[in-house]
Amino acid sequence: MTPLPASERPRPASLPDLFLAFTVLALQGFGGVLAVVQRELVERKGWLTQDEFIEDWAVAQIMPGPNVVNLSMMIGARYFGLRGALTALAGMLAVPLVLVLLLAVLHARFADNAQVAGALRGMAAVSAGLIAAAGLKLSLALKRSPVPLPWCLAVCALGFVLVALLKLPLFYVLPGLGGLGCVLAYRNLR
Repeated sequence: MTPLPASERPRPASLPDLFLAFTVLALQGFGGVLAVVQRELVERKGWLTQDEFIEDWAVAQIMPGPNVVNLSMMIGARYFGLRGALTALAGMLAVPLVLVLLLAVLHARFADNAQVAGALRGMAAVSAGLIAAAGLKLSLALKRSPVPLPWCLAVCALGFVLVALLKLPLFYVLPGLGGLGCVLAYRNLR
């Protein structure tokens, strides 16, 4: 199925529509928001194609701050300029901020409860699963990558070793491996 041209694709109808969409996304995202954002923006709303989502997500990851907040601002700016970026940011932060503050008050009150501690451990496992599922879903884009699959897998494995096992700061690993990926892509595109 050929994607529609950008001028014919669905888009947010208004700034309140954009605000509401990102508020709903933010309220669904407990830890592993990537899968939810991809499903909503690409599959359900059609505001982005899968390739646009992957490209925007890559940019959002290298910018400082939370990835999904960066992505929301990029999408808001795409459709409504600066007002859209600020509206999407407000949608991502306003209601969740109030909920987090309320949860902080509740946690301070019940932190010593063993059931609360167990529930939090369970939520951590769910978040890890959501992140893994999103990674698998986005890995389908590797088929269209200019970098051969074995090199992609090697870069991913090296990143895991450097960050998870050797505990090197992401601040150093990301430019190094990102630069390597860019060089590999450039060589294969040339």
